[in-house]
Amino acid sequence: MSELHHHRPAVLITGAARRIGAEIARHFGAAGWHVVVHFHRSTAAADALAAALPSAETVQCDLSDSEAATRLIGDLAGRLPDWRVLINSASVFRPDDVRALDPSTWSDAMAINALAPARMAQAFLSQAQAAEGRRVIQITDQKLANPNPDFFSYTMSKHAAAATVPMLAMGAARAEDRVYALAPGAILPSHDQSEAETDLSHRLNLLRRKTGADEIAQACLWLARGWLANGETLYVDSGQHLLSQPRDVIYLAREGTAG
Repeated sequence: MSELHHHRPAVLITGAARRIGAEIARHFGAAGWHVVVHFHRSTAAADALAAALPSAETVQCDLSDSEAATRLIGDLAGRLPDWRVLINSASVFRPDDVRALDPSTWSDAMAINALAPARMAQAFLSQAQAAEGRRVIQITDQKLANPNPDFFSYTMSKHAAAATVPMLAMGAARAEDRVYALAPGAILPSHDQSEAETDLSHRLNLLRRKTGADEIAQACLWLARGWLANGETLYVDSGQHLLSQPRDVIYLAREGTAG
């Protein structure tokens, strides 16, 4: 880790080794931030990403262990002199049935998608030092406004994570701090989607366009400036959350019921 990081504002991005988290990391790196790339198992991808950024380091943590997650925050708070932003992007997205919740899937979803982000936000807001106001960005999902019966435990966990945002904003943040939710729509291929299914499913929104991972990253950079009111949710989904979809877009595209 270069000593130059002491002259840069710092951001921790969970799940930053791959997918949307990696795109967010690249944008913050290009904007002059010191990027802390969190990973669980993707060591090689995290190392390669950090090496490609102007100022970065990697940290490993299993977010299903919320005690370890809060210790990680304490360690970083003790050595990052200007730690301004925490972005909780890591997530598990596993299918289970609305008619029969799978306890193991539910436990993992709630631990990683809701409990760890909440405890990490609490620790960050109580310990991190920053030259300017601090920002917490919880990545949620457009399913908050446009729920369907698929991915039952995942959706429950994202609703739980979203519920913490206004509460943290009211009770844990200082006047100069901000706590936000950023709710994406369908962005990257999921599970076993084919290219054709991905292209169709990602256009099932009001604008009939694909929302790019770069748009999520740009939104995070915008939120990092603190211009949105504290406790708010920003949807970046080309209007998908304004629809009423009976199933997840993966299945609407696969079953030809997109309408």
